[in-house]
Amino acid sequence: MSLVVDIKKDLGEFKLDVSFTAENGVMGILGPSGCGKSMTLRCIAGVEKPDSGRIELDGVTLFDSERRVNLKPQARRVGYLFQNYALFPNMTVRQNILCGLRHEKDRAERERQLAEYLELMQLGGLEDHYPAQLSGGQQQRVALARILVNRPKLLLLDEPFSALDTHLREKLLVEMKAMLEHYGGVSLAVTHSRDEAYDLCASIALMQNGSIHMLKPTKQLFADPGTVAGASMTGCKNFSRARKVGEYEVEALDWGIRLTAAKPVAEDITHVGIRAHYFSPTCRQNNYPVKLLGSIEEPFEDIICFRYVNQNPDAPDLWWRIPKQFRPQGVSEDYSLGTAPANVLLLRDIK
Repeated sequence: MSLVVDIKKDLGEFKLDVSFTAENGVMGILGPSGCGKSMTLRCIAGVEKPDSGRIELDGVTLFDSERRVNLKPQARRVGYLFQNYALFPNMTVRQNILCGLRHEKDRAERERQLAEYLELMQLGGLEDHYPAQLSGGQQQRVALARILVNRPKLLLLDEPFSALDTHLREKLLVEMKAMLEHYGGVSLAVTHSRDEAYDLCASIALMQNGSIHMLKPTKQLFADPGTVAGASMTGCKNFSRARKVGEYEVEALDWGIRLTAAKPVAEDITHVGIRAHYFSPTCRQNNYPVKLLGSIEEPFEDIICFRYVNQNPDAPDLWWRIPKQFRPQGVSEDYSLGTAPANVLLLRDIK
């Protein structure tokens, strides 16, 4: 099963121009607020109408501007989990889930499927509760059950964890993965959290200013984001302008150092990046003297700010993230940090 999307929509100052194909499994759409992620889902679901293009699901045309096809939302076989879950507040858990079975006429079959999803979503004993009596996680599972009983061909998740606290978000992320594996169809998950995208999605599309500029398998994307925007959206904090000086060597212009990379350097390189976790005082490769500055303390890690000795004075400090037990004791005048060539990100800047 596959989803093909190629649409455009003019929203005045903002223009949506999105093209991608998603196969079975979970594809994430990762990007900053206001980049068009939710609008893309709304167009796929039929809540919004694109100005032009087409949307095709499992060989069925949902929208085609040239052929004047625009199926109604209820005819698209698309399940849409909204940020606020959109449960009916005056209906019980049982009644909310049965709304997804309104087309099933056989009462015994309705009850069988209701019982199946109450068990799957761990909602047993809550059948007569109203949404206001449920926790955020329970509300999410009721909303998912209502969607899944209708056997959708496509599942759309719009910031599914945004309304939850950190502890519950982490717990439900594990549950959500299991539920989506049970579902087995095509799923799109919109998020601005790189951690959620990494844990939940087999592939990730990076979205910026209304367009998708990269789509890769998740682990490949984090290992080699390719662009400054991609590296930034996947969590990299340290960037320098760069130029090629050898087949595997770049000059980091803002840091005043040269770095050896693990793969050939392209002619159009504009920047290098190094993730904060990838510095080490024991790594002898790409090792240069640094001046350690202040630190930011977190519960289990520290972020140590530093500068290279020959760093451009206008360039920002770099971040080194390290577990507390490995934090340097005191500051040595001859302290130095290295990073492995495989951890040097070769990047282009796409405006």
